[in-house]
Amino acid sequence: MELILRAVVVFVFLWAVTRSVGRATLGELSTFQLLLYVVMGDLIQQAVTQQDYSLTGGILAVSVFALLTAGLNWAQWRFPVLRPYVDGLPVVVIRDGQLVERSMRQQHLSDTDLAVAARQQGVRRFGDVELAILEADGKISFFERGSGGDDGAPDTGEAG
Repeated sequence: MELILRAVVVFVFLWAVTRSVGRATLGELSTFQLLLYVVMGDLIQQAVTQQDYSLTGGILAVSVFALLTAGLNWAQWRFPVLRPYVDGLPVVVIRDGQLVERSMRQQHLSDTDLAVAARQQGVRRFGDVELAILEADGKISFFERGSGGDDGAPDTGEAG
């Protein structure tokens, strides 16, 4: 029973850490973030199992993590009001060609990172962008002026 309780506590802690570290996708992690995630695996094992190397202890710890992950996914599907807390909300980072500095600061997004993402999507200048949105999964969507308007995804009440 203690192992299950420890797994729950560590799961909640990991969820909070990954939410606070930022929205970068795996391919966009900084060196520090990548090291943090790699090292966390070993540290978590020690914290959850207390050096219990038994097969039962390992299966039990992984099962608790899997059940909690499935439970969070089910809860946000069943109760959409939980989605912003579990996954986060999209955030506007460029509006009418101007950087939204407050949103960028809150999301720890530099103008350099934003410029790289823009170039990768064929955007040459921020002035050409009507709207850029940092999605909950860490990707950035750019909408250029005169690019259609109503053919995108529906507005989900983004913050920014």
